[in-house]
Amino acid sequence: MDMLTGTQITEAALTDWRKLGQGLHARYVVDDFASGARFVSAVALAGDAAGHHPRVTMGDAYVDLVLVSDDAVHRDADGVEHVVEWVTQQDVDLARRISELAPDHGARPDPAAVTTVELALDTAHADAVSPVWSALLTGSTDARGRGTIGDDVRDATRRVPILWFQDTDEHDTPRQRFHLDVWVAPEVAEQRIAAAVAAGGVVVDDSQAPSFTVIADQDGNKACVCTSLRAASEG
Repeated sequence: MDMLTGTQITEAALTDWRKLGQGLHARYVVDDFASGARFVSAVALAGDAAGHHPRVTMGDAYVDLVLVSDDAVHRDADGVEHVVEWVTQQDVDLARRISELAPDHGARPDPAAVTTVELALDTAHADAVSPVWSALLTGSTDARGRGTIGDDVRDATRRVPILWFQDTDEHDTPRQRFHLDVWVAPEVAEQRIAAAVAAGGVVVDDSQAPSFTVIADQDGNKACVCTSLRAASEG
């Protein structure tokens, strides 16, 4: 099934869900663990009917859901097809069905609360270093390049965050090599940035906002606050 573009996902108008990284994320607030379990049971039945299921994390007062297809089709500039992890129409359809079920189980959407973290490593040698990081993070090299056309390390069981490699030129000067990408819902990005600044952080680069804004701490360590929106310079 073809992967959906950012525009197509936005036009789907999924009010309970936000696109973070590769997938659709939702948080539902519930009264207690038992009511959350009943909601998850209903979601499971909907997934059975669709032949597709979300990833689920739950606690006493919340249910977190992630929808992503592991068989999305990406076509490169030459028309060659690649199977990747991304949002497809089946994710959108199931997201809508879950949103319909939620009120019957007292599950209240809280899209501003969704967030996910990815690790990024600057390197000029992704093809060489990625197997090492795959083995360190997951115990084997199988996660390297899984679900992506690049060298990303993506553990099938989601034990660790995705690690992706940002291509850089060769350099001798020591500098920060790792940074975090903190994905949030677009409507809370400014608040998240403001909170970091109020805590002592500094905005280093907002030229690509709202796609991403670079924040540094007092020691100069950097992280990016990311959203699904394009940079203002791209329209």
